[in-house]
Amino acid sequence: MKLLEGKKVAAALDETMAQRVSDLKKKGVTPGLAVILVGDNSASAVYVRNKKRRAEKLGINFQLIHFEDTVSEQELLEKIDELNNDQTVDGFIVQLPVPDHIDEDKVIEAIDPHKDVDGFTPISVGNLWIGTPLTKPATASGILMMLDHYDVDLDGKNVVIVGRSNIVGKPTAALMLDRNATVTITHSHTKNLKEITSKADVLVVAIGKAKFITQDYVKDQAIVIDVGMDRDENGKLCGDVDFEDVKNKAAMMTPVPGGVGPMTITALVDQVIELAEGRANG
Repeated sequence: MKLLEGKKVAAALDETMAQRVSDLKKKGVTPGLAVILVGDNSASAVYVRNKKRRAEKLGINFQLIHFEDTVSEQELLEKIDELNNDQTVDGFIVQLPVPDHIDEDKVIEAIDPHKDVDGFTPISVGNLWIGTPLTKPATASGILMMLDHYDVDLDGKNVVIVGRSNIVGKPTAALMLDRNATVTITHSHTKNLKEITSKADVLVVAIGKAKFITQDYVKDQAIVIDVGMDRDENGKLCGDVDFEDVKNKAAMMTPVPGGVGPMTITALVDQVIELAEGRANG
């Protein structure tokens, strides 16, 4: 079984991305990424810190806007509008979740689709599904970047995705359809799940249940992409796939940690650089 090591792929791509940032700065353009964080959710704080570290390492201008969880919806929307019109910010995200008194849908819809590096706005989603994406959701895009690095050709492959979220499941399906894969999305109401997943050439798992997928869900020599980030009975970080149980059946497989996670941030910063390149070229 070959490990799909996102951490190593991300490190390999850093050199190219840093060079692209350097080239942009010679043209007087510094890529800009902003993150709005509301409240003190510890998991969100970790995600933001990782994004900041990676962006600054590559020479991207990173801006964190941190609001208390008492911020009004109106104040948050005004800040989004400000970033929409800030020419030094190429892309930005509002780190979810937001407090209950703020309408998450209204927040997402307020973001300029051309700066929506999470790919969450309705316009971004619509363009993604018709094959003309303005931006690509980072996790889905990161998975494709990793498969490209390992020369995995999706053309004609039977892909099964376990999980239908707007963050991972649906956008991953859209991007893989664009690569001419035959895609099935499964979820908590799917009947005969094992029967479906065990026919997958590529199995993508994003359901948030620790070690849920065991070898009887997996086809011999399948490629297994584990998007999960869970804790096992001992509090140790693990994925949605039982790695030890599945590793001898799969041909290729992502570890947790060190698999999809680093590629998500790679795809995010790559997209910010791409948007800055568009700005530099007028």
